[in-house]
Order: sequence, then C-alpha cells, then structure tokens
Amino acid sequence: MSENPMTNHPTPNQPTPHENMTNHDGFEQEDLSSRSALYFLAGLVLVCVVVYLIVFGMYRFLDSYATAHQPPMSPMVTPEADTRAVTPENAETFPQPRLEENERTQFRSFIEDQDRKLATYDWVDKDRGTVRIPIDRAMELIVQRGLPVHPEGASPAQSSAAKNSAPKDSAPVKKQTPKAAKTKAAASGK
Repeated sequence: MSENPMTNHPTPNQPTPHENMTNHDGFEQEDLSSRSALYFLAGLVLVCVVVYLIVFGMYRFLDSYATAHQPPMSPMVTPEADTRAVTPENAETFPQPRLEENERTQFRSFIEDQDRKLATYDWVDKDRGTVRIPIDRAMELIVQRGLPVHPEGASPAQSSAAKNSAPKDSAPVKKQTPKAAKTKAAASGK
C-alpha cells in the first residue's frame, strides 16, 4: 500500500501535534516549575556565602601577615595615644580641628548669637567711636537719610577730597535717595 502524502497533513478541524500540548482556551498548561527558580536562588545564596567566606579569610590572613612582618618600633619613639577615640572629657585637649560635638545645639547657639548681634547696640571700636546698631534701626536711618550719592564720573577718592575741601560754613548738601535720583533723571530725559 502506498500512502498518499496528502493524507498525512491535518485537516482544518484536526488539531496539530503542537496544539495537543496546549489547552483549547489559548494558553499553555505547562509552566516553568517553581522548583527550578528555588534551586537557582539557593545556589545564588550559597555562592554568596562562599565568596564572603573567601574574602573574610583573605583579609584575616593579610592582616595577620602584616602584623607579623611589621618592623619593630624604635626604642626612641614613644607611642602616642589613639586620637581617633574622643570622649567628652578630653574634647578640649583634642587637637585642632575638632569635630562638632553636638551639631544641633552648637548651630542653634551660633544662630542665637548672630540674632542677638543683629538686635542690640554694642561697640565695634570704642577708640574710633564705631558702634553696632540693631538692623531694624539701621534700615530706618537709611530710609530717613538715604544712601550717599557720588557724582557721575568721579571716583570715591575724588568725591571725598571734594567733601573735605568744601568750606565749613556752607550749608550741608542734602543727600539724595536713589529713588529721588531716578525720578530726576527720568524727568530730565536721561
């Protein structure tokens, strides 16, 4: 009997061998087994432990080798105390630069000191008559008196020389505030 090659091909309604492995709902029934994933994770943990033990042993060996082959200390050298361990008792004797002992309280005290300086009167240089005034009062004085204005094209040295050479009996020149100088310049068309 001769077989017809056309009879070996499946008909449209006949399932193919590949379709025999799948469900007719459209997904495969066989999945990756969870056992193989667990074996992989266990092997990964085992490899990590082995690598850790090898590195730990290598460092222990190198540390003991370095200690054993350390050259002897000269009898003229006195061993110094370990400066890495600082206790609150010896914080003042610790060499400079010292690290902060308590960052929050030290920073808070610094800020409070700066705020106190900004809000109080005090001498900066008593011999020259220089004082520090509160910042609020300084801002009020600048609003009242204005900032000094130098003539255009003159250097600060020339303007101070002109001020010193001015006659003493003349009326003082009123200093313009920057706002007033701008409005005058705008009115003149500059």
